[in-house]
Amino acid sequence: MPSFDIVSEVDIQEVRNALDQSVRELETRFDFKSIDAGFEFADSQIWLSAEEEFQIVQMLDILKSKLVKRSVDVRCLDPGVIEASGKQKRQKFSLKQGIERESAKLIIKSVKNEKLKVQTQIQGDQVRVTGKKRDDLQKVMAIVKELDLDIPIEFNNFRD
Repeated sequence: MPSFDIVSEVDIQEVRNALDQSVRELETRFDFKSIDAGFEFADSQIWLSAEEEFQIVQMLDILKSKLVKRSVDVRCLDPGVIEASGKQKRQKFSLKQGIERESAKLIIKSVKNEKLKVQTQIQGDQVRVTGKKRDDLQKVMAIVKELDLDIPIEFNNFRD
């Protein structure tokens, strides 16, 4: 029976490469000369630090453009609040990995509303879809792509 998994994964190596490119661009930008600003990456969290809030917004634009160029969906970034300590402002971004329970239930509900002959089940932080026909599975993929989820969705482990 054909099946596939709906997952939400982020390639950490691509995120690191995008961060390295962002650091290089930050060093060459004229508007960031002689400003204490930088990126940090630790434990699936990205820290942006600068002297002013608008500089953090500019740094975020740089990071997002580099992530898009490396085919990483920017919806994986979960922003925290901007913290101020002394002259430095910092913002933390966590990387979203896995499909949350509510999102998985929304996916399953949307698939069941279409009355396709497929079975869906939640397996940890992913959703497995199984059906007899490949066409039904492709319809499920189209349905899930149309959903307005706040996480990046990928389809993998397709078995025939």
